[in-house]
Amino acid sequence: MNCRKAQRRLSGYVDGAIRARDRVLLREHLNSCHDCRQQLARYRLLATHLANLRPVDAPPGLAEQIRMQASQVRSPWAFVGRWWARALLVSQNILEPLAVPATGGVLTAVAVFMLVVQSMLVGMPIGRVEADDLPLNLVQPAQLERLAPFEVPGIGRTDGHADSSPLLIEATLNAQGEVLFYKILAGPNDAVIQRQLDQVLLFTRFRPQLGFGRPMGGGRVLLSFSQVRVRG
Repeated sequence: MNCRKAQRRLSGYVDGAIRARDRVLLREHLNSCHDCRQQLARYRLLATHLANLRPVDAPPGLAEQIRMQASQVRSPWAFVGRWWARALLVSQNILEPLAVPATGGVLTAVAVFMLVVQSMLVGMPIGRVEADDLPLNLVQPAQLERLAPFEVPGIGRTDGHADSSPLLIEATLNAQGEVLFYKILAGPNDAVIQRQLDQVLLFTRFRPQLGFGRPMGGGRVLLSFSQVRVRG
């Protein structure tokens, strides 16, 4: 331990307020350093004089004077604190009356949004549907109104046998209910079948998809023919 570190610990050494390890190191340094021993003697003399001092009574009214002077001193942050408290009070007075209407408006908007999404994407009414009820959906899917008044004619085969198979097609409509194109999902698919389907769909009536009561293009209708007769 050098003199600088030793002198920083002399007052604690006198009062017994340093760690045991530092006390041992400081004692070893004092045994070899005359200047630090003299400084230690001065600290001990000062401690003796301080112990012999008589306490001095505070003048009467000192506490009240200190409180009065402290109350008159204004902190530089006092204005900021008052401004912040006033801003919080004003915002609270403005927002509290709007809290309930705002919450009700948000809940109403969410309910309307869910209803619109359900009507546009699902196209199904909410709840149980009665027999005589009219659909009130914002978007109503396209549907078949009347099939062509003639059946799909037979398709000739060269093997002389008769057979039957189901036919499922998906037709896409325009805003006038006319078939733009169709796709055969199941069943026979050849040029003869497609030519006969063209004739059937030409004379079939469809109701187009409705959006907010107005016809819309892009509606799809599934048509299923129970059998396609094949005659030899």
